[in-house]
Amino acid sequence: MRSGIFHKSFWLFLAAAVCAVGMWTYADRVLIPHQISDAAEHGTPRGNFSDLYPRWIGARELLLYGRDPYRAEVNREIQAGYYGRPLDPSRLADPKDQQAFAYPVYVVFYLAPALHLGFGVVQRTFFWILVAVTFASVPLWLRVLGWTVAPSVQAAMLALTLGSMAVLQGLKLQQLSLFVAALCAASMALLATGRLIPAGILLALATIKPQLVLPLVLWLGIWTIGDLKHRYRWAASFLTVTFVLCAASEWFLPHWIGRFWHAAGAYLQYTQAVPILESILPHPWGRLLEVLFAGTTAVVCWKRRKQPESTGAFQSSTCLVMALTVLTVPTFSLYNQVFLLPAILLFARDRRTIWGENFISRALLIIVTVLLAWPWLSTTVLATLSFVLPHETVERAWAVPLWTVPQMPVAVAALMLVHYYQKTFAAPPGPGSS
Repeated sequence: MRSGIFHKSFWLFLAAAVCAVGMWTYADRVLIPHQISDAAEHGTPRGNFSDLYPRWIGARELLLYGRDPYRAEVNREIQAGYYGRPLDPSRLADPKDQQAFAYPVYVVFYLAPALHLGFGVVQRTFFWILVAVTFASVPLWLRVLGWTVAPSVQAAMLALTLGSMAVLQGLKLQQLSLFVAALCAASMALLATGRLIPAGILLALATIKPQLVLPLVLWLGIWTIGDLKHRYRWAASFLTVTFVLCAASEWFLPHWIGRFWHAAGAYLQYTQAVPILESILPHPWGRLLEVLFAGTTAVVCWKRRKQPESTGAFQSSTCLVMALTVLTVPTFSLYNQVFLLPAILLFARDRRTIWGENFISRALLIIVTVLLAWPWLSTTVLATLSFVLPHETVERAWAVPLWTVPQMPVAVAALMLVHYYQKTFAAPPGPGSS
C-alpha cells in the first residue's frame, strides 16, 4: 500500500516538474522571442522591463537627493531605463503605461540597502529573493489550512507554483505583488498559530500595495470585532506599524499621501485599467457582479467573525477574501493571480467533499481544474514544438496558453462562494467547519 502511494506521489511530482519546465521553456523560446519580434516590427521601445526599477529610482531620488519621486522629471528618468527611452506621445506604438512612481512613499525604505548598488545586481538579487519567498509561501499556506501532505506532494505543489503563469510573469518582471503575497502568507501563518503581534506587523509591511491587502485587512478587522478582548493585539500591531511607516514617509516627503493618490489615479487613467469582471463583461453587468461577489463575501465574513483562527471556517473565509481580491483589484494583471494560491490549495484539500456536494459544485470543480491545467499543458506542447518546428510557426500560437487567464479568478471565486457559502448557511459553523 505504501509502495503504491509512493509511486503515485513520485509520478505526481514528475508531472509537475515537466509542467514547470515546459512553462519556463515556453517563456524563453516562444513568448519572449514573440515580444521582441513584435516590438521590432512596431517600433515599440524595450528596456530592462523590471517593475522594481521605478521603485528603485524613486528610492534613490528621495533618499539620496531629497527629490520628490512623484515628479514628472523622475518619471522620464524611469522611462529611460524601463523602456530604453522616454515615451513619446506622438508615437502611436509607444506603451500607454507611463511607469510612474505610484506606490506609497514607504516602499523606498525597503530598497534603501540597494541604493548604492548597480541596478543589474539589484535586479538579479531581487529575482532570487522573489523565488525564495514564493517558494516559502506554499508551506506557509499549507500551515494556514492545517493540511499536512507528503514531501513529494509538497514538492509537486512547489514545482507547479514556481512554474505557474502568474509566478513566471511576476518573476520575469520582478513584480512586488509576489513579495506582498508572500508577506500575506507569512502573516496568516503566524496568525493561525496564535502569534497575533508579528502577524499584524507583517501585514502592515505588505501595504506597499494597499489595493491588494485591503480586502484581507477588512476581513481581519471584522474577525477582530468578533473577539476584541483576545484579538486586539493583531489590530494594535498592524495600526502601529502602519502609522510608523506613514509618519516616517511624512518626515522624508511632507504631504506625500495626496501625491500618492494623485499618482494612483493617474495610473488608472493612462492604463485604462479596470477590474477583470468589467473587462470581460459589458457594462453594467461586470460592476453588478463585482458588487454581488463583494456583498456575499462580506455576509460570509460577518457570519464567521467569531470563529477561531484554527477553524475551517476561518481558513475558507481567508481564501475567499484572497480570491475576491483578484476579482476586485482596480487593475487586472496576470501576476496578481498568485493570490489565488490559498483557494486552489483549499480546493485540492477538500476536493472529495466538493465533488460529493451537488452537480453545481462538481461542475465548477471540473471547470477550475481545466482552467488551471490548460496553461501548463499548452505551454509544454508549445515548448516541445519549439525544438522541432520553425520559430515563426510556433510563435503564432504564443497566446494560446493565455486563453484561460481571464476566466480563472472568476471560476475560483464562484466555486468558493457556491461551496463554502452554502456550508456557512446550511448550519451554524462549528469549531472545525469549513
